[in-house]
Amino acid sequence: MVRYTALLAVACIILGAVGAAAAEGGRRVRLSSPVTHSDWMLAENPPPAWGPEGVRQILDRAKECGWSRVYWRCFDSGKSMYHSQLLEPFDQGEQPNYWSDHGYTQVIERMAKLDYSEFDTFKEAVEYGRQIGLEVHAWLTINEDDHGYGWRSRFAREHPEFRWVRRDGRPYNSQLSFAFPQVRAYKLTLLREILAYRPDGIFFDWIRTGDVRDNPQTDSDGVANYGYETPNLERFRARYGVDAREVPNADERWVDVRAWPQTQFMREARAIIRQSNPAIPVSVMVHHPWAYRGAPDDTPYADSRRGLLCDVKAWAREGLIDAAMVAGYYRGDGTPQKGFEWLKAETEGRVELWLMGWLTTPEQFAAESKLAEELGAAELLLWESNYVGLPPAKADTVKAMSDYATGR
Repeated sequence: MVRYTALLAVACIILGAVGAAAAEGGRRVRLSSPVTHSDWMLAENPPPAWGPEGVRQILDRAKECGWSRVYWRCFDSGKSMYHSQLLEPFDQGEQPNYWSDHGYTQVIERMAKLDYSEFDTFKEAVEYGRQIGLEVHAWLTINEDDHGYGWRSRFAREHPEFRWVRRDGRPYNSQLSFAFPQVRAYKLTLLREILAYRPDGIFFDWIRTGDVRDNPQTDSDGVANYGYETPNLERFRARYGVDAREVPNADERWVDVRAWPQTQFMREARAIIRQSNPAIPVSVMVHHPWAYRGAPDDTPYADSRRGLLCDVKAWAREGLIDAAMVAGYYRGDGTPQKGFEWLKAETEGRVELWLMGWLTTPEQFAAESKLAEELGAAELLLWESNYVGLPPAKADTVKAMSDYATGR
């Protein structure tokens, strides 16, 4: 967060002095924010009410902030924020887990009072969003079946044979590989569950990738150190007549083979979404050449295709996505401007582009909204909604966003 703020300041100097949130007569970007219901409920200042009333408090706050959309988190690690037939409801998790190992006893105590098996947060959000004129998109952390560690999905627990595998044969703890048709089928079934709620859009978050104990997830050059699962190895040998473990990890042919399963999933997902409702927009969040996971030197990414094995250029060319955004984490000389321009070139002007910002001060919002305008972003997605809190928290920031959205 601090690093993002410093880099944003540099980007703004390059673009010119930043004044008000929007110049008179300027093009204003759409404002939005993601919602993780469990994060809201674990707040201390105070949390929303449990049940439908609390969801309405969150969405009313979103309207007050001037946001046009929220992205409601449906998968919280390998658990659910809706009534799923495949996922277990979000709970305190297995033992040990990240919370217990890091001394978060207060979080564990508060979590014990929440029963997500009895309350479908997503259903309430979609229905109330329609009542108040707020778009509610489904935020699907599609590439993780855990978060931190200790919240594995049932599927990940029952099918360890479908995990990511490193070059030396060591499997990841919980991360499932799209190279296996069974994993793609499982993820597509989850998508079908979500589409039954008739959300206003689907937001695929590819950057969240499970158990932090598996870091690093790339080699020193930022190329994925996984993908050595049997289906990928067999596909590479059939195509090139050689074992992939005998070529460099960064071999372009091997990167292409490992990126294919994610593209195939996106093809299958887009077809299902179009069948459900052709008007539903599909957006994605991916990585960029200055991205990292954990800490800046922990898991560097060469880019989305080589580091995350997500070929966003192919997705844009094939019409599989309508909008894209890179994660707002930068190492080295990376800046929000560089990340945005990289994605613009990668998607070749074929999709709508967003900028990721942060919910902090009115001054930072003014800088970020101005930067989004200068870059030509269609949307400023402010991470993450619970940072704004319920009234009267952050009254000055809320007013700045509302004034911007309404043109005051």
